[in-house]
Amino acid sequence: MASLISLKASDDVVFEVEPALVKNMKTVQAIVDADDAKLSVIPLPNVSSSHITMIIDYHRLSDAGKVKEFSVEKLDNEELKDFLLAVHYLNMESLFEFLTQAVADRIENRSVRYVREYFGIENDLTPEEEKAIREKNAWSFKGAGIEPEE
Repeated sequence: MASLISLKASDDVVFEVEPALVKNMKTVQAIVDADDAKLSVIPLPNVSSSHITMIIDYHRLSDAGKVKEFSVEKLDNEELKDFLLAVHYLNMESLFEFLTQAVADRIENRSVRYVREYFGIENDLTPEEEKAIREKNAWSFKGAGIEPEE
């Protein structure tokens, strides 16, 4: 059995994880594979202990072929975005795809205002510019269940 790898979360909690999990974390795997990497604990400054706990849960379910049982419904929008950023930092492709789909599901059929607020995007268009764009692209709102904004 391969030795466990120690990961230190941003909130100083240390996790001992199997190398199989680390193989899915390309950022960490690169550190482990580096010739000069003789770290006893690998620091993860952009990943909290709650993120690592969820990653371990996802990995366990994925190995059991039950990834559909993994849920992020309990996370609010900010927590989901933070988790997505942590997974992106770790370069975990399958979990990243899962989380981007969760975000897409949350913004699906929502107003432009909602999406701007969700992502923290400031509207830099004048009301006249926005109206002109909406009129020009009215076809994109038809049948989408999206309410036009005034």
